Amino acid sequence: MSTSADGTARPAEAAASAPRISTRAFTIGALILCLVIACVVSIAASSSPDGLEYIAGSTGFLDTAQDSATASSPLAEYATAGVEHSWLSVAIAGATGCVVTFGAAWLLGRAAKRRRVGARGAE
Repeated sequence: MSTSADGTARPAEAAASAPRISTRAFTIGALILCLVIACVVSIAASSSPDGLEYIAGSTGFLDTAQDSATASSPLAEYATAGVEHSWLSVAIAGATGCVVTFGAAWLLGRAAKRRRVGARGAE
């Protein structure tokens, strides 16, 4: 970071001299990081009940819970149907959730970009 004659920092110059990373490289890196977190952290997190389940158990109404409409889906209960190894099942479910969420965000971003570009052309 550069400083002026009076010793104050000039962040604009420091930012301009910093190496830039392309949007594509950033996006791919962020997706890889999210996949690693989803696959590894989900294994540790799924062995503990989630917040709602914990509170329901500690207050005594967990026994009255009913299965949701998605209880028989292929990714129910943080697991993948048909995969015998529990850690692999959870990792696949985490990766699938990450990819679906990323894909939805990417499509939303593309739609917003097209809309913004289209609005500029109409002016």
